[in-house]
Amino acid sequence: LTSMDRDGTGQGFDLELTRAVSESVSIPVIASGGVGCLEHLYDGVTQGAADAVLAASIFHFGEHTIGEAKAYLSSRGVCVRSAASSMVAVQ
Repeated sequence: LTSMDRDGTGQGFDLELTRAVSESVSIPVIASGGVGCLEHLYDGVTQGAADAVLAASIFHFGEHTIGEAKAYLSSRGVCVRSAASSMVAVQ
């Protein structure tokens, strides 16, 4: 679920929209659009009720690493995949 109004802004997910959709559908919802800090990822899961979260700019522009994001979420009690299980082998 991408909020195009928030995408690239760094203001965080549209939590109201994310929560409304998450509570209305029976399929997993991945929140996308607006992440500017690691706290926004946590908010997407806790306040937005998303099943997963997605970010790009904070990684592409070197503000944080994926490892930092996973460690932060894990420290806040959010279940994350280990780095090894999220790696894809390229042949």
